Amino acid sequence: MNYLNTQTTTTNQPGNQLTPEMKTYYDRALIRFASPKLVHAQFGQQKPIPAGSGKTIEFRRFSPLPKAMTPLTEGVTPKGNTLNVTTVESTVEQYGDYVTMSDMLTLSAVDSVISETQNVLGDQAGRTLDTVIREKINAGTNVQYGNGKADRNVLVGGQPNYEDNDYLSVAAVKRAVATLKRNNAAPFKDGCYVAIIHPDVANDLTNDPEWKAVKQNVDPQDWYKGAIGKIHGVVFVESTEAKIFRAGTLRDPEKLTKGDPEVLTVAGVAEKVITLREELTEDDVTYLSGKKLQINGFDYSVSSAKAGAAGAATITIAETPDASVTPDTIIYPAGAGADGRDIYSTLFIGQNAYGVTSISGGGLQTILKQKGSAGTGDPLDQRSTVGWKATQTAEILSPEFMVRVETTCSY
Repeated sequence: MNYLNTQTTTTNQPGNQLTPEMKTYYDRALIRFASPKLVHAQFGQQKPIPAGSGKTIEFRRFSPLPKAMTPLTEGVTPKGNTLNVTTVESTVEQYGDYVTMSDMLTLSAVDSVISETQNVLGDQAGRTLDTVIREKINAGTNVQYGNGKADRNVLVGGQPNYEDNDYLSVAAVKRAVATLKRNNAAPFKDGCYVAIIHPDVANDLTNDPEWKAVKQNVDPQDWYKGAIGKIHGVVFVESTEAKIFRAGTLRDPEKLTKGDPEVLTVAGVAEKVITLREELTEDDVTYLSGKKLQINGFDYSVSSAKAGAAGAATITIAETPDASVTPDTIIYPAGAGADGRDIYSTLFIGQNAYGVTSISGGGLQTILKQKGSAGTGDPLDQRSTVGWKATQTAEILSPEFMVRVETTCSY
């Protein structure tokens, strides 16, 4: 089994040493600041990263044993069974950052400047590593959509009648729980599953009359960071880092100027060629190449585009457009809900659904460089740095033990 060697050291020049005790203190302080942001890491199968070599880490998944339905015969030892262990490999990557300070650092004692800087760096490290995990585990294929719809691009929000919107509801929670139970996903503490939910989505869920009628408070010991309550055997953990699927743009964001339209409008349709009411520049044509569009809830791939003035610029799509694509129809970027509306992921999780590398035991470390450190290009002893470096990865181990529920929200 190979692991990435993550051992790091601080500057070790004469008169410029950081004692092992101080190194331990700073590493623990950084982890303390980073941990509150690691919401997605809480519920994965933890794997330490000991010193070693290579960049591959192995997670293990055990398949359930079949029922032992053959009655035992007195005095006869049965044949027995064997464990079926599947190895899931993942490549770890390193992440890190640092800040440069002109303040004099005193490495023989706890320095307030270092401690305050670690607060900021720990927050950054936590959000970075949590995002790495979030992106990995949101790639699962066990997906359910708001109100039982069939696809992301038809999810709607902002409708006058609240019930017509595809917001997260208690009914959707019950569907996700039924799926986990049907798949024999093991719950966590107190027989509960866990759901990671965005605050905007939590606002809609907690406004559901069923939530108000059935919701139970979380154990006062707060055994999960960010827990806001539980219902139907699911503890909800709130995080602003919950995944949001956004549609993007139809024009290069770096070249958009004030007043440029964020969407396009159909002027006319001739088979697969759509004439636009807006101007397209050559830069727009380049940016649109290979992009996907959404028109009236259908996704289309851009085969080519032609620059021109309003009424002359065109987009050619790969698919034959639906009959609903007519003049004045709005064209949105694809990748999110109907009309480009943001889609929020709420992850319902059972035990051993995914694995993560631990930030303790060398997974997340502090790097301190005193001014004048060798190799820092600081001949006049003017700069010192404080930074962090971490190794992180995550992998889905049992996709059937996790359900991603995609919804819009009222914001």
